[in-house]
Amino acid sequence: MQSGLSVSSIRPPALDPQRVVNFFIVGVQKGGTSAVDEYLRSSPHVQMARVKEVHFFDDENVDWNDPDYRVLHDHFSWKRTSARCRGEATPIYSYWPDALERLKRHNPRAKLILCLRHPAFRAHSHWRMEIQRGGDQLSFEEAIAEAGRHRVRASPGGVHRVYSYVERGFYAAQVSRLKRLFPPDQLLFLRTDELWREPRQVMKRVHAFLAVTPPGAVERSYVTPFDTLHRAGIPKKSLLALSALFADDIKETAKLTGLDLDDWLSPDYRDISDPASSHLMESCDLKVVRVSVRSHERELRSL
Repeated sequence: MQSGLSVSSIRPPALDPQRVVNFFIVGVQKGGTSAVDEYLRSSPHVQMARVKEVHFFDDENVDWNDPDYRVLHDHFSWKRTSARCRGEATPIYSYWPDALERLKRHNPRAKLILCLRHPAFRAHSHWRMEIQRGGDQLSFEEAIAEAGRHRVRASPGGVHRVYSYVERGFYAAQVSRLKRLFPPDQLLFLRTDELWREPRQVMKRVHAFLAVTPPGAVERSYVTPFDTLHRAGIPKKSLLALSALFADDIKETAKLTGLDLDDWLSPDYRDISDPASSHLMESCDLKVVRVSVRSHERELRSL
């Protein structure tokens, strides 16, 4: 992993106005990024990358002293004149070291969207996904305990693509980094649970942020590449432990983003993925939509 790469120490290349990716959905994993990506694909004025999760700015195989942006640009059709903006969604960017700095070097005027989900439920959903695709064998209790988290700390740079169930949930540091690199008018913070409850209103905000006209209808959908809704819910003991662990960070994240997250601090808060809260799924009238995420993340996991 290359380190010490600062935005100020390397002169950014001149931007070709015809080859600029205008916006990025930078996080968080299991935070509704697939839904936002899928919704935006229905917009006639937005062109999303051919695949979700391009994984360009977190690719440590790239020579970041002289990156070849054609690797990123090849995921778009530059002949499509109806597209007023182009974007891609790789939710590891907000977590991965140097990814946002590299993104800024590519386009300092890029707009960034960060979707935030209650960190305890995000962690459990992340773990269930890894269990489903064979990425981990530990129980959830083991994975979030000291031994499980040691796997992250012992990895290069203290980060890990798979086992970072707890670490990715500390949002305040990620938001602070975003705000340090980009001005407020280039940042949009969303609550994932609001996206589930009021997708049309949330997507109107997204389209306004991107300065494009929204499509007429937005279907209420729980969009996911891995259906983890029908598995056992988060163990109560783990939920209490994680809620206590994340409490201060949730408060700080609320201050930094301006989002009202008070309900996340309540012991009664439940995520839509919790089997005990199936009534939330019914009340939101959500349809589960499976999407395919094709990227070279599998190759990056082996680095």
